[in-house]
Amino acid sequence: MPAGSILVADDDAAIRTVLNQALSRAGYEVRSTGNAATLWRWVSQGEGDLVITDVVMPDENAFDLLPRIKKLRPNLPVLIMSAQNTFMTAIRASERGAYEYLPKPFDLKELISIVGRALSEPKEKPTDAAKPEDMDSIPLVGRSAAMQEIYRLVARLMQTDLTVMISGESGTGKELVARALHDYGKRRSGQFVAINMAAIPRDLIESELFGHEKGAFTGANTRSSGRFEQAEGGTLFLDEIGDMPMEAQTRLLRVLQQGEYTTVGGRTPIKSDVRIIAATNKDLRQLIQQGLFREDLFFRLNVVPLRLPPLRERVEDIPDLIRHFFTLAEREGLPQKQIDQAALERMKRYRWPGNVRELENLARRLAALYPQETITSAVIDAELSQPVAVSADKPATEDALSAAVERNLTRYFAGFENSLPPPGLYHRILREIEYPLLSAALAATRGNQIRAADLLGLNRNTLRKKIRDLDIQVIRTSG
Repeated sequence: MPAGSILVADDDAAIRTVLNQALSRAGYEVRSTGNAATLWRWVSQGEGDLVITDVVMPDENAFDLLPRIKKLRPNLPVLIMSAQNTFMTAIRASERGAYEYLPKPFDLKELISIVGRALSEPKEKPTDAAKPEDMDSIPLVGRSAAMQEIYRLVARLMQTDLTVMISGESGTGKELVARALHDYGKRRSGQFVAINMAAIPRDLIESELFGHEKGAFTGANTRSSGRFEQAEGGTLFLDEIGDMPMEAQTRLLRVLQQGEYTTVGGRTPIKSDVRIIAATNKDLRQLIQQGLFREDLFFRLNVVPLRLPPLRERVEDIPDLIRHFFTLAEREGLPQKQIDQAALERMKRYRWPGNVRELENLARRLAALYPQETITSAVIDAELSQPVAVSADKPATEDALSAAVERNLTRYFAGFENSLPPPGLYHRILREIEYPLLSAALAATRGNQIRAADLLGLNRNTLRKKIRDLDIQVIRTSG
């Protein structure tokens, strides 16, 4: 007896043949077609225990057909295949009720495993998913195999309240993924509230998280709500969770265990209905061994681990990413840019220590400072091969830093010889100059923030905040 009946729809005859052979060898009865009309006829006649269909077919898009299938036969599992391997493809598949999304090319063993799981699970009518208002937005970009796994995992997690731990190097887009989980999930009508543990003084973190009562401590002149209260019914994103003090970890564990908390200085427990998403660029297991992070809290937060790969592990995504960032820059009033293939190849050979954020900063700089419409490999080589040069024995002076700023400004205005620069000139120049200027000062002082602040004429706390906001990598060297 066959293990089940499967309907396959794909306009590519070669793919139909491969699927037919693989599924038949696995013991399934298979019927295949190259169009949506035949698939719909089979489904409406009650045939098939599972459907595998491509998105794009000659007579109808599977995303248009899928709601009709789910309405007629809500318990029929549908696997969506697509060569359009974007985040929104995975989201649309999940939003329309697909059991699974498979990017092409896919692994046949994985497909057989998914088919077996889908046919063995109890059949329950799915609940309607919340629909984002702007389905054309693309919060995540990339078609690499690593990003396809991220898309599929995010699509599975959207309609759950599972706690997620996002790990990855700085600049890989951890908050972007957290926002996608919220914006496309069932809590999207609530608030997305983010708090960065590394950016708040340690003695104020508990108050920031849980709020405080009037008179709870010196300076608490009024009652203040915390991030948990602000995120009620929504999502609380705990960024850089590895920097959370042990005292706050204990209070957070209570919330996760009992679903309630008390404000600082308060006595009445407050019920909490918040989804927790945490993120870190540190090895939490190592912090546990060092006694700096609670093991029980780690297991509460690490219900679903999600690792974001560094950009150097998915360089095939660079063309999509740079074009995406050029589009964003153009929307902000910067000149239109494109990039040639040699430049893209040069970018793929770079290590990208600042990851996607470094690439985004480069795209904005290219759009703002270079007059030519097409960015060449010579430009990229100049940007990536010539970091700020600082002598090991002779730190840069104010004159050297001023000269660097002057060169960038001259290059910026060179693109507007016959016309005025776009509006918002002050903030645009500030954004483009501030990052390299602060980076140069830190490099000149070998990462010494006190000396860098003195050199720039900034308060040290102001410099530290700008380093966090701009995500500048501070490398400290001896000597």
